[in-house]
Amino acid sequence: MEIEGYQFPDDLYYHKEHYWAKVEGNTVTVGTTDFAQKLAGEIVYVELPAVGRTVEQDKPCGSMESGKWVGRIYAPLSGRVESINEALEDSPELINQSPYEKGWMFKITPTKLEEELGKLMKVSDLEGFIRSEMERIKKK
Repeated sequence: MEIEGYQFPDDLYYHKEHYWAKVEGNTVTVGTTDFAQKLAGEIVYVELPAVGRTVEQDKPCGSMESGKWVGRIYAPLSGRVESINEALEDSPELINQSPYEKGWMFKITPTKLEEELGKLMKVSDLEGFIRSEMERIKKK
């Protein structure tokens, strides 16, 4: 789905801090949204959670930096980090170029999947949220 020029794939779950989760069997892939990467500008550095670390839903687990912004990476779901996108160490701009594919951040084995998915948004829930976020940002 496209909302105000930003892309949001239909098969993902979305977190209020602008991260997405893609459920594939017992693994969840996490990344940042098209909306967030465009607002941030060119990503120049990413600090991802370590493999083996346990992350908690809604809690920061890493950071991203652009030329004009430093922000936290939030876990959309709780779980154990199984792998990270090592390509981002040398090429963090992959997040800008391909936020939903080559720019994914990390993969977890979720610990409370069914319980926590209900706290995330599906694409059908996003339109009002994104429009309100755009208004909030304009006021800054």
